[in-house]
Amino acid sequence: MSQQEQRQARVFSAEFKKAAVERAMAGERVAAIAAELGVRRKLIYEWKDRLAQCGEAGLGQARGRPRRQAEAEPAEPQAGRGELLAARRRIAELERKVGQQELELDFFEEALRRIATSAKPVDAKRSAR
Repeated sequence: MSQQEQRQARVFSAEFKKAAVERAMAGERVAAIAAELGVRRKLIYEWKDRLAQCGEAGLGQARGRPRRQAEAEPAEPQAGRGELLAARRRIAELERKVGQQELELDFFEEALRRIATSAKPVDAKRSAR
């Protein structure tokens, strides 16, 4: 095999990628799957992330730099995808914010509980006087 043939990127079908990811998610060792399929482990993890982020449509996308679109091709699908990604980012941001607020609420609830339990013995000593 020549060096140029080795450098050419192999193209895997969406079904191939999905099958590999499903095996990994079923508990099979990623290293064993990669060795059997003749791919790098990193690829399987990338496919798994892409499946989680974009669904099965994400597995059909090619890696690397996107190709230039011809002038005649409509840009509407890309605009919809951009909106979807922006919405997912916003959801993730809001989920982080809610998680932070939950932590703060837990902190303040514990602080109030400690203040309430420590205040009771002080009040009992004052009433005994």
